[in-house]
Amino acid sequence: MLTLYNSNSFYDEQENNKNYACQKPLEIYSVIDPLCPECWSLEPVLKKLQVQYGHYFTLRHFVSGSLESLNTYVPRKKGINTAEQIAEKWEKTASISGMSCDGDVWLENPISAPHKATLAIKAAELQGKQQGMKFLRKLRENLFLNKQNIGNDEVLLDIARSVNLDEDEFLSDLSSEATIKALRCDLKFTQEMDVTQIPTLIVFNDKTDDDGIKISGCYSYEVYVEILKEMSEVPLEPSPLPELEDFLSTYSFVATKEVSVVYQISCEEAEKRLKRLVLQQKVERVPVKYGTFWRYLPNR
Repeated sequence: MLTLYNSNSFYDEQENNKNYACQKPLEIYSVIDPLCPECWSLEPVLKKLQVQYGHYFTLRHFVSGSLESLNTYVPRKKGINTAEQIAEKWEKTASISGMSCDGDVWLENPISAPHKATLAIKAAELQGKQQGMKFLRKLRENLFLNKQNIGNDEVLLDIARSVNLDEDEFLSDLSSEATIKALRCDLKFTQEMDVTQIPTLIVFNDKTDDDGIKISGCYSYEVYVEILKEMSEVPLEPSPLPELEDFLSTYSFVATKEVSVVYQISCEEAEKRLKRLVLQQKVERVPVKYGTFWRYLPNR
């Protein structure tokens, strides 16, 4: 669903926040839930947008999830939202999207405290926007691929270590007032933008007073490109696609589906190209429940 939305109230509150100031004309606000498989399935499209049009926009993730919505991820023994029902939904989403998410986590290692995952994302962002992005990606990999309980403090600390966050600072920030305030800001934003479905992307042009466009749900890459063009005051020229090895070097760990979407080729063709890099010992194949991921091997 596409809707127009005026962002003046939010900008008035944030105009002095230098952390998000930039020269790029467009801003994409991505409203997500870290436990949402549909949000995870949008990763290939976001990667392609960043690769080809990232020089025109900045991307910022907002964590959505009131206690009520987070409770939908607490499995019940009877009624709605049983572990089996949540697992079944994940499996269905994975089979449709091509982005693996293993529903068995809800049967084998259910998420004990979903709210801790949202706080951890905001705690990571306090160490820098890029660090926050890396933490979010690694958090999702551990959840959807490795069946880790991302409501567990030790799991969260291991993820923080893997993206080179300051461990002591991260642990301290997990329950700090600054982190809680940042999460409240995200929740306030989603309420002001009347976000009722996730994922939702909201595109603004920072150089005009025009309304933004809110896109609720998941769409094809071409839909998002058309919206960026509509929101821009100047013609948008896509950057050329990088060589596959350069793409892998930048993102380190990607799904076949992500390569397929970015390079507009079939998953079969993507597999062939990636296997050539495996033979050259530049990439490692990592099988998952649905499809395959590929880890770049630097200095090989």
